[in-house]
Amino acid sequence: MAAAQTPRESARAAAAGAMRALGGTFAALSVWERELGRLRVLVNTGELAEGEEEFPEDESYPVHEFPEIAEFLHDRWAGGGEPNAWVETANGPGAGPVSGAYCTQRVAALQRRGRGCCVVAPIVLHGRAWGELYVARGAGERVFGRDDADFATVLAAVTAAGIAQTERLEEARRLAFTDPLTGLANRRLVDIRLDEAVDRHVADGTVVSLVVCDINGLKEVNDSMGHAVGDRLLERFGSLLSLCGAALPGALVARLGGDEFCLLAVGPPADDVVHAADELCRRAGDLELGEGVACGVASTGEQIGPVRSARRLFRLADAAQYRAKAARSEKPVVAGREGPDDPVVRLAETPPEPGPDRRRFRSRTES
Repeated sequence: MAAAQTPRESARAAAAGAMRALGGTFAALSVWERELGRLRVLVNTGELAEGEEEFPEDESYPVHEFPEIAEFLHDRWAGGGEPNAWVETANGPGAGPVSGAYCTQRVAALQRRGRGCCVVAPIVLHGRAWGELYVARGAGERVFGRDDADFATVLAAVTAAGIAQTERLEEARRLAFTDPLTGLANRRLVDIRLDEAVDRHVADGTVVSLVVCDINGLKEVNDSMGHAVGDRLLERFGSLLSLCGAALPGALVARLGGDEFCLLAVGPPADDVVHAADELCRRAGDLELGEGVACGVASTGEQIGPVRSARRLFRLADAAQYRAKAARSEKPVVAGREGPDDPVVRLAETPPEPGPDRRRFRSRTES
C-alpha cells in the first residue's frame, strides 16, 4: 500500500494484495457507514461477476441483512474480544464463529456469483469498526480454513494501518492546499493548476480563463465591526464564489490571501466565464457586509495576445481587477475586450515597480 497515491488506489492495492496472499479469485474492501446503516463497497478486484464494477457507484448492503456485521464489527470486539475473521461457504458456515442464521444473505450471494467460499475480516481503525475485507474463491476450489481466517485477520490489521496512513497523508495534503478559513483552495494549489493549464493551452489551444477578485470594504468592516465579522464576510464571499464557479465544469475556486480570491477555468468559453464573474459581482453587491467586489477576467479566448506563461495570464487578470477597483465597477473588467489597444493589456505589460510582488505566482519564463 505504500506506493498507492490516492484513497481509491490504496483500497484497490489492499484488496488485491489480500486476494493474492490468501490465494483468492476475488476481493472487496468495504466501509461501514454507521449513519446510513449500511456496508458500502469501495472496490472490487479479481474475477468480477456480472454486474460487479471495480469502483462501484453505489454498491451497498443494509446492515440488518447481515447481522454478523453489527456483531463482529462492533459488539463482540468492543466487549473485550477480538475482531477475528470468519469463513462462509456456498453451503453454509465455514471456519469461524458464525452461526447458520447469519449466513443466509452471503451464501445466496456466493451461489449467485459462482463462488464457493469467502473469508470475511473486520477492519478496526482508531478503536472503531471501520469496515471489512472480503476475499472469495471460485466454486470447486479449496475451501478456506481456520488458518486462512487467522491470516485474514492479520491482513485486515495491516490494511487498517495502511488506511490510517492514507488518511494522514490526505489530511496533510488537504492542509497544504486548502485555505483554513474558507475551505477553498489556496494560492499554492492555484500556482500548480495554473501552470498545468497554461501548458495545456500551449499544447492544444485549450481556453484558460482566470478571474481575480478583491472584496471592497473589508478593512472598514474589520475596523468598525471587528475581525470576526470580517472573517464572516470572507466566508460568505467564498461561498458565493464557489456557487458561481459551479456553473463552470471543473473550475477551481481559491482564496489567494487577505481579501483576494480567484477562479480558474480550463475549457469553458470566455463568455461563460465572464457570465459567471458578472453573476458573482451581482451577488456580492447584495451582501449585507462590505461594498461588493472588484473583479478582473483574463482569458486566452480574448484578444490578449499569446499566453505562454501562467504569470502573464495572472498579470492580465490582476490588471483588469485593478481597473475595476479604480473605476468602482459593478461588473467585471475583461482584459482584451476593448481591442488591440486595450488599456488593461497595456497596464499588464508595464514593467512592475521595484520591490516585492505580494501576489507573485510561481512561473516559468514570461512571454
